Amino acid sequence: MPISVPGTFSRQNRLWRFWESQAIPGNRGQSPIFGFTPPHKCGFTLIELLVVLLVMGLCAGLVAAIAHPDDRVRLRAEAERLAELLDLAAVESRLTGRPIAWTAALSPEGAQYRFWRWRDDAGWLEARDDSLRARSLPPGMAISNLRIEAMRPADDMRLQFSPNASLAFDLEISLGAARYAIVSSPLGEVRIHASP
Repeated sequence: MPISVPGTFSRQNRLWRFWESQAIPGNRGQSPIFGFTPPHKCGFTLIELLVVLLVMGLCAGLVAAIAHPDDRVRLRAEAERLAELLDLAAVESRLTGRPIAWTAALSPEGAQYRFWRWRDDAGWLEARDDSLRARSLPPGMAISNLRIEAMRPADDMRLQFSPNASLAFDLEISLGAARYAIVSSPLGEVRIHASP
């Protein structure tokens, strides 16, 4: 009793023999007829599978790096933001003719910093509804090592921008082992750079 359709195996067998008879000597296993592959050569090679796995691994790594940036990238973004805000406070102080102060403190929610504007009638008032509003640092970040004109302040972390003079200061912002310094020159240029 036949197991398959009659003639199917013999047709495949004849096709295979024809293919082998047309092969060039020394090129066994390669088809001389373009587009024709022998029945046992269907599928992907090991090299093709490895290349696909490599590309998939690279894509997965790229997605993971974008979704969860490392500490150094997050710290640099926060240091750049703080440097821009300190520069903005100094410029605003010179333009308005009124002092602006910056303070940093550690609260139960984490490190925070805020800006204060001087009002002749009310004294120091916290800036609330603009770009100098209070901000909290992400968990684990800290501000430390404040020096004003190469001297450590005696009291808390406080800078006061005068409308009449530039303030030279430097401070450090850190997250884990990553550290960035925010430095203001006597000319009023605020920059950041990686700390060792």
